[in-house]
Amino acid sequence: MANMAQAIRLALHYGEERLGVTDVFGEDVGPPLGGVFTCTQGLRTAWNTPLDERGILGMAMGIAMTGRRPVAEIQFCDYIFNAIDLLKLAGNACWGSHGDFQLPMVVMTPVGSGIHGSLYHSHSIESIISHVPGWKVLMPSTPLDAYGLLISAIEDPNPVLFLPPKVLLRTKGDELIPGEPEDARELHALIDAPLGDRTQWKPQWPDVQPYRVPIGEAKLVREGKNATVVTYGRLAPVCQKAADELRAEGLSFDVLDLRSLVPFDLEAILRSVHKTRRILVVNEDTEVTNYGEHLLRKVVDRAWGELEAAPVLLAGADVPGIGMAWTLESASVPQQPGVVRAMRQLATAPARETGGFLATPLQLARYR
Repeated sequence: MANMAQAIRLALHYGEERLGVTDVFGEDVGPPLGGVFTCTQGLRTAWNTPLDERGILGMAMGIAMTGRRPVAEIQFCDYIFNAIDLLKLAGNACWGSHGDFQLPMVVMTPVGSGIHGSLYHSHSIESIISHVPGWKVLMPSTPLDAYGLLISAIEDPNPVLFLPPKVLLRTKGDELIPGEPEDARELHALIDAPLGDRTQWKPQWPDVQPYRVPIGEAKLVREGKNATVVTYGRLAPVCQKAADELRAEGLSFDVLDLRSLVPFDLEAILRSVHKTRRILVVNEDTEVTNYGEHLLRKVVDRAWGELEAAPVLLAGADVPGIGMAWTLESASVPQQPGVVRAMRQLATAPARETGGFLATPLQLARYR
């Protein structure tokens, strides 16, 4: 089975061979490195840029305005903040031109904690980026979803941010990408560059097939009755493991992996909440003005009278960054033991009569 980095590489190869991708570029994206996480090794259209995030985004916008399809990489999402104004301009293009100018561009940048990246390589940026209108925002949690979401992103006529979680890039999936060999060692021999001299190396690409994850469609990865858990990215597999652990206590949960943050699948969330009448949103961005608050506000707007318990957000601590020591990183963003405790308390909180006042909100600081 491919890992997520390999899945991204296969999707980019499919894009340049069959979907009209003309340029894949960014810091160390081209040979010999092929990306700091190896996501762009061996690609025919990959090339290197200076260490200049504004230049990378400006170049992507210019290429897309000519009708070509670029995929630009910002090496770590932590370095995209100096180009927020360019993201805004790209998001404005279609709406501001009354549809005359589209920007078929993808910006790929890895996000999140889990690699001991400390202050400058651990950000989660969805709360900020989702506030920039005109962009679609995608975050996979499995290799197959990464493949399918990236193909959908490439085909989209307007800007898409593709945010693979750093810590999941070496995680293997449990579903084959259509056309990949079943033996992971065979795939490695075909598409992973050797160590040392790579000047004569060329990948032998498998005949991968089209597979698309529709933008805006969540995936129900666990099914249950006691509460709804909405999550994405690094924390999607964490919440699944937490749900599996709590089955031993007789508790079951709907776990929704959003996959697409903008637009997001509100109807899937509401269907689940209609069944469970309780909701927990889990992510690792800082808890102040968190993306999850927007999700909960939408649920309250549409399903206030159905909620049996106060809606809950479990998020990262309100601190300026994440320390390099594992103990500090672990304390700054949700981990599985804290997710288990939050899910257990929400599922077992006394029910109120629907339509009345909600119970006292759960105190979350202890759950990290």
